[in-house]
Amino acid sequence: MPQDRFEIGLIVARRRLRNAWIDHQWLPVGALPAVPDVAPWTRLSASADEETFFAGSHEVRLFVGETGHYRDNLVSGRPSLWVALREMAGDAYEIAAVTADPYEGEALAEGIGEIVEPVPMPAPVQALVAAFVEAFHVERPFEKRKRDRADPEALARRDLTAKPRSGTE
Repeated sequence: MPQDRFEIGLIVARRRLRNAWIDHQWLPVGALPAVPDVAPWTRLSASADEETFFAGSHEVRLFVGETGHYRDNLVSGRPSLWVALREMAGDAYEIAAVTADPYEGEALAEGIGEIVEPVPMPAPVQALVAAFVEAFHVERPFEKRKRDRADPEALARRDLTAKPRSGTE
């Protein structure tokens, strides 16, 4: 049976900016198909303009009702995982969410205060997601909803100055 949850490792970068108001920016830049035996926030590399860190691990969950979204992601030509970082106290960040659903990723990006970026989905993770889609996807035909016809009398103008009729006249 395909897995509906698995752990991945995440890599984030701290990039220097040439800006009068902010001197650096944190961005998710990669995902690892397995979690390395390294402490979270271990520095992986450093250059004059960028430092990369292993940010830690996060569980990715797959849901049967979203298999169409996962399939859209896989066939997009650039399968991605959407990673959301949430600012903690000071300059510290935590991994808030990771999803393989592109529509959920788009919704995460609408929030204020979180950094949300798509990162390339590693091939082993693509295989897990594809196996899940193959096992559980059910094609649902599009059914256009038929609307009720409008009642033109309900929308008509009424004379509000006329006296109401009573049943005794």
